[in-house]
Amino acid sequence: MSATSATACPRILVVDDEAHLRELLEITLIKMGLDVDSAENISHARSYLAQKTYSLVLTDMRLPDGSGMELVAEVNALYKTTPIAVITAFGSADNAVVALKAGAFDYVSKPVALDQLRKLVRSALDMNEVALKAPPMTEVTPIIPDSFLIGRSAGMQAVREQIGRLARSMAPVIITGESGSGKELAAREIHFRSARANKPFIAVNCGAIPETLMEAEFFGYRKGAFTGAADDREGFFQAANGGTLMLDEVADLPLAMQVKLLRAIQERSIRKVGATTEEAVDVRIISATHQNLSKCVAEGRFRQDLYYRLNVIELHLPPLRERLEDIADLSAAILNKLGADGIRISDAALYALSGYDFPGNVRELENILERALAFANDSCIQVVDLAMRGTQKIAHPLLEVSPIATPVPAESAPLPPIASLLSSTDLPCSLPAFLESVETEMIRRALLQTNNNRTQAAELLGISFRQLRYQIQKLKIQD
Repeated sequence: MSATSATACPRILVVDDEAHLRELLEITLIKMGLDVDSAENISHARSYLAQKTYSLVLTDMRLPDGSGMELVAEVNALYKTTPIAVITAFGSADNAVVALKAGAFDYVSKPVALDQLRKLVRSALDMNEVALKAPPMTEVTPIIPDSFLIGRSAGMQAVREQIGRLARSMAPVIITGESGSGKELAAREIHFRSARANKPFIAVNCGAIPETLMEAEFFGYRKGAFTGAADDREGFFQAANGGTLMLDEVADLPLAMQVKLLRAIQERSIRKVGATTEEAVDVRIISATHQNLSKCVAEGRFRQDLYYRLNVIELHLPPLRERLEDIADLSAAILNKLGADGIRISDAALYALSGYDFPGNVRELENILERALAFANDSCIQVVDLAMRGTQKIAHPLLEVSPIATPVPAESAPLPPIASLLSSTDLPCSLPAFLESVETEMIRRALLQTNNNRTQAAELLGISFRQLRYQIQKLKIQD
């Protein structure tokens, strides 16, 4: 069968040595309007794969002539656009995790729940449709115009490339990185590139929910389940059904809730507080943390079995100090987000930003620029508007300045331009402290030259009176 005809009528390959299960799967898939081929072992499956194009391969883990893992590896290597899912024995959750790590698209457990099987197949077909609509890949991964992740650095291009692969799988993902590095944005990117893009994306801050309310918030509750439960209510899992549930700061979950979460992920079903029956849920789990989860496991603060289930695939986001070449693009995007049309950043300010180590990462850059907008004059953000504190990682030649030790007499000429101060070839030990000393000296000169008239001093310095007052307070300058 050609690729074109496979697109017109999707074809599924079922690989299982149990005749009755193959027959059940065939009937179910045919009723979904799909074409089906069945193979009883790996050898027959290879023969089918060599002749036809499939929208999904569904294989048992145990086969007469080998392991389903062998087929997972071969399909991923030789038929990269074909998703493969595995059938695992009851209670073999560990095997499912191993398969997902090896590149399996998803899994279903025996005895096979037909509703779950249908959801898995639909997800695979949706994923193929997304892949067909996607533009062809070039040698260098292009920046997606509507990408949540901004930056042209090698680190961010590698992240986006990995996200492209993660979007083709239903495997749980854990996103690691420092606070403020954009973990939720990365999770959204995975979701909106996936076949689940038209379904809900629910982000939950695990550290912000009181422990006594966690079970009700995650799983929902029945009317009358506890005092104040006036109506039935759905939880996060039901809200994300069919889509993606992001567990932000997952390391903050208490141990009691970790047990309940593990069961929900393994069984793919939840029980509302006050309910007597369970209901199936179809969610992809993406978790995030700035903590070292393996260390939390070693310290007994995080369950090893849950860690094993969540940490199937890891996506690490680099801190901003490791991709400083993205500062210009990030700054432009942040100013656009803040509605600062027509506001630009001077070259000197960009140099200063790209020399800062950003302990708060992109979130700190956003805070710095938002504050700078309040002080910017003439629609341009200057170095003085940034009011940055902390340590600089890189010193730039543009900012190589020397302290001015001799005060300027009041009757002297107007203040010299900053360019006349850029004469030293020696870098200061601490650029932030040095810049503050230069700024302090310039303000003192202006106040001295204007007999402490702050309005005139502000005009002399080319800044607003409010900005001068802020700088005087910040630098603790005495009139």
